Amino acid sequence: MPALTPKSAAACQYDLLALGEIMLRLDPGEGRLRTTRAFSVWEGGGEYNVARGLRRCFGLRTAVATAFADNDIGRLLEDFILQGGVATDFIQWRPFDGVGRVTRNGLNFTERGFGVRGAVGVSDRGHTAASQLKAGDFDWDHIFGRLGVRWLHTGGIFAALSDTTPQLVIEAVQKAKQHDTIVSYDLNYRPSLWQSIGGQRRAHEVNREIASYVDVMIGNEEDFTACLGFHVEGADENLLHIDVTAFKRMIATAVKVFPNFKATATTLRAAKTATVNDWAAIAWHDGKFYESRQYPDLEILDRVGGGDSFASGFIYGLLTTGDPQQAVDYGAAHGALAMTTPGDTSMATKSEVEKLMKGGGARVQR
Repeated sequence: MPALTPKSAAACQYDLLALGEIMLRLDPGEGRLRTTRAFSVWEGGGEYNVARGLRRCFGLRTAVATAFADNDIGRLLEDFILQGGVATDFIQWRPFDGVGRVTRNGLNFTERGFGVRGAVGVSDRGHTAASQLKAGDFDWDHIFGRLGVRWLHTGGIFAALSDTTPQLVIEAVQKAKQHDTIVSYDLNYRPSLWQSIGGQRRAHEVNREIASYVDVMIGNEEDFTACLGFHVEGADENLLHIDVTAFKRMIATAVKVFPNFKATATTLRAAKTATVNDWAAIAWHDGKFYESRQYPDLEILDRVGGGDSFASGFIYGLLTTGDPQQAVDYGAAHGALAMTTPGDTSMATKSEVEKLMKGGGARVQR
């Protein structure tokens, strides 16, 4: 099986392009959505979070392809993206009708959870500009060919937004392959997104078609089962524990069905409480499995975006070292650190990630 061979950085304007929706997250802090009187505001999106982590933590050149309604909420989201250093060249601005009947920007209300109370997310994303994106909206030959992109990252959240976004994802991954751009895809199964457009059957159809163009597939046991139809013996009914041996068997089957997969990866999370998890990661590459160091009893401030930060660290490791062990270690450490701060996106630095990879602790730095 051929190894991952990224195009040279000198030949490309961007190291990674993310295709997906970005929403405004409203966070009640330590309180509850139903009783709060104040919110902190962040930006976030499953695909975008990866691009931002690669830019702010690891210093790579990233961009996002998405769409916003052209109003003050859209411009606030743009401001967040600019603060994160992610290029905005491929944001499409759609006219705002004054109400949001036709086009609007998505909102994501998320409370973090604590102890026995799990995190809760309430999305308000109907009729968003990003969900109305369709095949033909982006000039991929210009983006991947003339400008040059080393890596495209997209995922199952964006593919589930509407009847048109799957076709855009398929168009993007096909064009990426034509221009020798590596493609990664995070299955990120969300039942609530698929239920009104065909449910799990539709998720299965869409994701299996997309999977045939993917080089690096990211997803946990639920994702592989719900999106690609691979069953895992050994997972409990609440998906709080996964038998790693059984999961390895599932991946071994998946890469036979999709021989185009050059690597797969997932986090391994056991949620003891909302704020204490066992955390680790595992990757498959070139016929071998690689496991990160374990982070038992990891204390969590905000779990949202932990998986996306894992993905950005994993991609960074593959792009810069080509070593799958280094990649899974970067991913696990970055995801662990990202969950110690609020918001969807990482506030970690590369030096902090590398210190944690080496076993560094939480002793005060003076």
